[in-house]
Amino acid sequence: MHDYIDFIKITVEQQLLCLYRNNIIVKAYSIATSKYGLGEQNGSYKTPRGWHTIRAKIGAEQNVNTVFVGRRPTGEIYSAQLAKQYPDKDWILTRILWLSGLEKGKNRLGEVDTMRRYIYIHGTPDEVQFGIPSSHGCIRMHNNDLLELFDLVFIGEKVLIL
Repeated sequence: MHDYIDFIKITVEQQLLCLYRNNIIVKAYSIATSKYGLGEQNGSYKTPRGWHTIRAKIGAEQNVNTVFVGRRPTGEIYSAQLAKQYPDKDWILTRILWLSGLEKGKNRLGEVDTMRRYIYIHGTPDEVQFGIPSSHGCIRMHNNDLLELFDLVFIGEKVLIL
């Protein structure tokens, strides 16, 4: 662990992502978790609970609002015109922090594997409402907040989702 952050705590009830150092919150961000609630089952579209780690950091050299599909930039930049073309799309923008479960049988391996469910902390369009559950399982963040978080955390960082 580096000397800035001990762990990240995501509190679903408050829709907050907090960075902790020495058991003190040093930074907090408004987020949006799953509109389907909490759960670990594959195909549930729910936000998984428990201890996770950041498995990968994706998109470091990409522009703000870069559109990702399958963790790869499409070459598109999100815009109002693009949003009109795909009104029901769950946009993954700007950066991706791919999570992997650490608790075997709870959020790791089998039908509850967070990584195989492609659960991320990712950017989303600026007009998306935060502070209320609205995602399809992932943790959504404002793009500018995600840029800051992306630079503060490392692969292997611990993430607790409650």
